[in-house]
This record gives sequence, structure tokens and C-alpha cells, in this order.
Amino acid sequence: MNSEFTQTFEELEAWKAGRGLRIFVFRKIAPILTKQKEFSLCDQIKRASRSVTHNIAEGHGRFHYLDNYRFCSLARGSLNEVLDQLITCSDDSLIEEDVYREGREHFNTTLRILNGYMSWLLKMAKNKSKDSIAT
Repeated sequence: MNSEFTQTFEELEAWKAGRGLRIFVFRKIAPILTKQKEFSLCDQIKRASRSVTHNIAEGHGRFHYLDNYRFCSLARGSLNEVLDQLITCSDDSLIEEDVYREGREHFNTTLRILNGYMSWLLKMAKNKSKDSIAT
């Protein structure tokens, strides 16, 4: 779905996927880290997972393809931060392998959809640029 036809960011598949990741972090990872008194890591992964959806939403509100792309790039950075934190949790034996795999699946899905959306934004920006040159 492209942003030209969406009323709110909530309709974006990239935001929906990021939301799924954030919910996973808050419901599955945060309780484990809190129980193990890993408060700093818990706070970091929660903030990074929130940043994914926050940046997608903010970009959508800019109504300019390249501004939107820039915020999606920030979201992708935060998404990779979540992955690194999941890897840290796994490496430090804080989460079970199945929980790590589930988090990795959320990451992979979100990254794939976000990359597709970002490609679309660049394509639309280029098309708009061509249209303005032609007129």
C-alpha cells in the first residue's frame, strides 16, 4: 500500500510489522529481562523497538517522499539495533533459542517490508522529479 492513498500511518504494512516487533519485545523479551534484573538492556530494547514505529509514523506525516524515506532510514537503524540486542540476549543466555528465533522472524519480516516501502518511496520521488522537469 502506498502512502498517497493511506489516511494514517496505521495502514502502512511497514508500521504494522514494526508494531508486531514492538509488541513481541514488550510481551516476551521485557518480562524476561526484568526478571533477570537486566534493566539497562530491557530499557534499550524497548526504546529501540518503539523507535521503529515512531520513525515510520513521523515520516508518513511529512507528506514528502524523501523526508519519509529519511525517517524510514532511521527506523531501519533502530530495527537493526533491536536485532543486535536480541543477539546480545541470546549470546548472554538471557533468552531461549526459540524466543530468539521468534524475534529474528519479526526482524526479518519488518526489514523486508520496510525495505520495500523505502524502495517505493525512492521510486515515487524520482517519478515526481521527472514530472516536474517535464512540465
